[in-house]
Amino acid sequence: MEKSYHIFSEAEIVRSLFQGFLRYQEVRKCWQKGPEGWELKNVSYYIEDWNDAQYEFLVKCLKNTVVTGGFVFGVFEGSRMIGFASVESRRFGSGGQYVQLSCIHVSWESRGKGLGRGLFQCVCSAARKLGAEKLYISAHPSQETQTFYHRLGCVEAKEYNEEIAAAEPGDCQLEYNLK
Repeated sequence: MEKSYHIFSEAEIVRSLFQGFLRYQEVRKCWQKGPEGWELKNVSYYIEDWNDAQYEFLVKCLKNTVVTGGFVFGVFEGSRMIGFASVESRRFGSGGQYVQLSCIHVSWESRGKGLGRGLFQCVCSAARKLGAEKLYISAHPSQETQTFYHRLGCVEAKEYNEEIAAAEPGDCQLEYNLK
């Protein structure tokens, strides 16, 4: 079935969009920064699908992204959303060079088909429209997530946003040059 991408308005972002969306991710290895630099470590925990309260919070956050001038994108297979991403409008960094990719997720059964790359391209285009030079990403440290970002050309952020990094201290702080 053909996939289509969509930019959401605030009114379109509702809980039912996520019907059947599977956030599930099994995590066995994570990158951790130590005194010798980044190391891939074995871990034993699981991130499972979000619960209703988490989806309700997500809907509020995504609506806020649009209201404050950011962008929210979705990718659909027929009428079912199988991936989404968002970019915030607030610029930061020593030269106002960054905007944040606040989320990017593809439903579990649809991963590995290039949809994340397509969503990432949508976000990059929006970030350029916002006048940013770089995309800032606070990304889960799992091996799979980091592989995804590094294949796209993301690298460790030159400037860490301390507020973002403190909110998720285990995340890897990355950037992507939009030029």
